[in-house]
Amino acid sequence: MTKQEKNSAVLEADMREESEVVVPQDEPTGPMAELMNLAPKKPGMEEMVEGPVIAIGRARVFVDLHPFGTGIIYGREYLSARETLKNVNIGDIVAAKVVGTETAEGYMELSLREARQALMWSDAETALQKKTVFTLPVTDANKGGLIINWNGIAGFLPASQLSAAHYPRVSDGDKDKVFAELKKMVGTPVEVMIITASPKEQKLIFSEKGAGSTERAGLVEKYHVGDVLDGIVTGATEFGVFVKLEEGLEGLVHISEMDWALVENPKTRFRVGEPVKVKVIEVKEDKVSLSIKALMDDPWKAAGAKYKKDDRVEAVVIKYNKHGALASIEEGVAGLVHVSEFGTEEELRSKLQLGNVYPFTITFFEPKERRMTLKPIV
Repeated sequence: MTKQEKNSAVLEADMREESEVVVPQDEPTGPMAELMNLAPKKPGMEEMVEGPVIAIGRARVFVDLHPFGTGIIYGREYLSARETLKNVNIGDIVAAKVVGTETAEGYMELSLREARQALMWSDAETALQKKTVFTLPVTDANKGGLIINWNGIAGFLPASQLSAAHYPRVSDGDKDKVFAELKKMVGTPVEVMIITASPKEQKLIFSEKGAGSTERAGLVEKYHVGDVLDGIVTGATEFGVFVKLEEGLEGLVHISEMDWALVENPKTRFRVGEPVKVKVIEVKEDKVSLSIKALMDDPWKAAGAKYKKDDRVEAVVIKYNKHGALASIEEGVAGLVHVSEFGTEEELRSKLQLGNVYPFTITFFEPKERRMTLKPIV
C-alpha cells in the first residue's frame, strides 16, 4: 500500500468514527424542566388508583383516571367483583388496582378484587402494629391449630398461641386426641391479635395469648413475685403444667421450674385435679409464671459445701445432649461429660450408658452458677 493509500484509509476510518459519535441532546432546563418534574407519573402495574365511575356498560365499568386516561373493569375482573359492581353508580368513587397498563383500546385494566385484597392486607399490617384485638369465631381446625376468617382472609391460630384456658389438655399428647379437642372449638368466638401479616406469602397468623387481657389483668394484679399459693393442676403438656389459681386464672409451671432434678416428661409427674403448692416467679401483663422447685431446697448449695474441683465422684448418666452426656452426682446436681473426652458421640454413648453409674473426676465446679464438668476415670 502506497503512502497516499494509507492516508486515504486513515481518513475514511476517522470519518466513520465521527459518524458513529452520538451527540447528546440538551435536556430541558428552566420552566419546562420544572413543569416536567411536577407532572404526575402515570401509574404502573400493581399500583392503586382511584377515580369516579363515568360509564357502565355490559359487563364492564369505566373509571376516569385523569390525567392519565380511562380505566376499565371487565372480563374476569368484572365477574369476580360483579356483586360489588351491582351497587355502583355513575359518579361513585372507586379504588382499584392496575393489572394491565393498556388494552387494545387504550384503557388501563383495573381490578377491584386485587384492590380489596391489597387494602385488607394493609389493614392487617396496621392491626399488627397497633396490636388490635379482634373477637372472631373459629371456622375450622386441623392438627396444628385453628382456622379463623378475617375480612375474607383465612388466618391460622397455632395451638402454641392458644391461651391457657383453650390449650388442649391431653394427658398422653396423642395428636388425634389433640385434634379432637381443637375441633370442639369450631364456632367458638375467641379474642385474638394478628402477629404475622404477609401478603406475598398469603400468610395471616393469629395469637390468643395476651389478646383477651382486660378481664384477666384485673385478676392478675393481685398477685406478686414471691407469693406462695395453693393451686390445682388443670393440665400437663410437654413444656410444663397449668395450675388453676382461681376461677378464670391459670398459671404455668414451666418444665425447667418443676424440679431441681431433670424432668423428662411433665405429664408423668402430675395428675389433673391434683393440688399443688407453687411460688410466683413472674407477673407479666396478664400472665403469671409459677415455680415448684423454688419451694425446694437448692441442692447445689449443699453440694457446694461437700464437693470441690479434682474430687473423685460416682455419677449416674441421666441424659445425652449435643455436647455430650449429663451425669448426676446427687439428686438435682448434674455435670457435663463432654464428647471430646471420647472423640465421637457414638463412642461416648457406647461407653456411658443411660442409667449406669461410673467414676468421674470433677474438672470444673461452680455451685453458685450451677455448673460442673466431669471427666471419666479410665
